[in-house]
Amino acid sequence: MSRPRVAVIGAGWAGLAAAVELAGFAELTLFEAGREPGGRARRVREAELALDNGQHILIGAYRECLRLMARVGVDPDAVLLRQPMNWHRHGGLRLHCPPLPAPLHVAWGLLAARGIGWRDKWRLSRALETLKRQGWRLAEDCTVADWLAVHDQSTALVGGFWRPLVLSALNTPLADASMQILANVLKDSLGAARADSDLLLPRHDLSALFPQPAWHWLAGQGAQLRAGCRVRDVAFADGAAWVDGERFDAAIVAVAPHHAGALLDDAALRQRLQLLRYRPICTVYLRFGQSLRLPRVMTGFAGGTADWLFDREALSGERGLVAAVISAPDEAILALPPAQLVARVLDDLRRLQPTLPEPLWSRVLVERRATFAAVAGLARPGTRIGVQCGYLAGDWVDSPYPATLEAAVQSGVNAAHVFKQDWMKQKN
Repeated sequence: MSRPRVAVIGAGWAGLAAAVELAGFAELTLFEAGREPGGRARRVREAELALDNGQHILIGAYRECLRLMARVGVDPDAVLLRQPMNWHRHGGLRLHCPPLPAPLHVAWGLLAARGIGWRDKWRLSRALETLKRQGWRLAEDCTVADWLAVHDQSTALVGGFWRPLVLSALNTPLADASMQILANVLKDSLGAARADSDLLLPRHDLSALFPQPAWHWLAGQGAQLRAGCRVRDVAFADGAAWVDGERFDAAIVAVAPHHAGALLDDAALRQRLQLLRYRPICTVYLRFGQSLRLPRVMTGFAGGTADWLFDREALSGERGLVAAVISAPDEAILALPPAQLVARVLDDLRRLQPTLPEPLWSRVLVERRATFAAVAGLARPGTRIGVQCGYLAGDWVDSPYPATLEAAVQSGVNAAHVFKQDWMKQKN
């Protein structure tokens, strides 16, 4: 049987995952509008600077990410710093889950947590136990804020634990965020094996984790790689996919949702995509002329501008570099001039080190459409477009997860599997 020709449009983590999964089964052509693969999780270059276009983290439950990294020759243990769940927020909650078997690691972490009283520890433990007894499934989705109110979570718990957790995981405010999606995240982290809750912090730039190794690996597998090639039109006719007039047996569209709607002549899909809302993420980089050590490589702030600070020197050897992440910033934050936003983050850092000098340089990176808003009751598009040879992949495609690297990779793997099944049925 001859191998099918498959076009993968978009070389972010989803498109690369689909291509890696199809290698050996199909003749692949991978289209990427940019000069580099990786999408919204890659290293970007600006003049003399090279910085990640965001500060992503993984957790031990991200099995598909870890599996595909290994498949393209990346050793996850070499490129990721694995740590037990460590929640260190300056002026707030501090929770450390020791390397004990599940669920003892969570129980011990809550018992020894600092920054909250015994009554709040009991409330938090009871809320998590309620979710676990329900199999991490809600009878009907609701907002996180509504669920927390029903389950008697105090103002201190909401501000010190739930709010930073939801913003970090879902990038969506509590008043809108889906409790079911959050429960899925908790199930696969705190509710699973101990190692699943481990934080995996990148020791190398994001491109080195998967995009560049996958790109080179695919070239070695004979895939055609077309960087700097923006696809203008995808159509389906005569049982084939036509990408800018070139015939393929199938096409996997793995681009941002607003681009997918423009590429595909599918009114039903465009209508569903119009229901998606988007949330920004702001990353502020500051480089100092001296080594800077944060209390933890990932340190949070209670009442600060930054949600989390990352010690890039401790992680990746980038001397004096700190990355500050502001999840789902409001319009007031986004409207600040970069210099003012940098000054506010510097104020956060000086709460840790009062004598800290001015940075040598700083950069503010804002992704206006960093993620879709993981709102309650959201119905996301499925993998199949509606024609036999067209498929979707991306962190916004139907998945239990919010917009994460694992959701993107899972969607690419799933698109590849669905296509394989369809192709084999067609040939049989």
